[in-house]
Amino acid sequence: MFVCNLKLNRKLIFKILFILIFIVVIIVAGISAYKIFNYQTVDDTIKTPEIANITSDNYTNVLKAVHDNLDDYIGQKINFTGYVYRVYDFTETQFVLARNMVISSDNQTLVVGFLCNYNKANEFNDNTWVNITGKITKGDYHGDIPVIEITNMKKCEKPADEYVYPPDDTYIPTSALF
Repeated sequence: MFVCNLKLNRKLIFKILFILIFIVVIIVAGISAYKIFNYQTVDDTIKTPEIANITSDNYTNVLKAVHDNLDDYIGQKINFTGYVYRVYDFTETQFVLARNMVISSDNQTLVVGFLCNYNKANEFNDNTWVNITGKITKGDYHGDIPVIEITNMKKCEKPADEYVYPPDDTYIPTSALF
């Protein structure tokens, strides 16, 4: 039979624990210093496309966001489809790129859209469906409103989902993110 007698020395145990705690503190301090001095910023900004596409699903949400926060969207390039709609006091270069928004359960609609400015606007008749690409600017039509300065406009077919619906209450706009 083998018997082992182990004698514990309190001073020795204290020294070993002290050294172990000291080593852990040094390691933690070293890791912290490394992270502080090698800090790299993370680019957490939302990347927006060069040209934002507006669809039937987000049309009225975008329309509302741009009207509510016009200064945040100035300069944003957009692309969307609608029909040419004019009223009596527009100039020959102005029209609304419109969509019909369903406002009641019996399918009553209201014309909504962005005021657009295009030098060749008179080449397109009222109610012609077109696809445009342009840039949001600030204009004046009975007050400050967004105006799309069109850079490209072409005739297209009426989309399958020609109607749009009122903005969602849950929609949270971000600047220049559609």
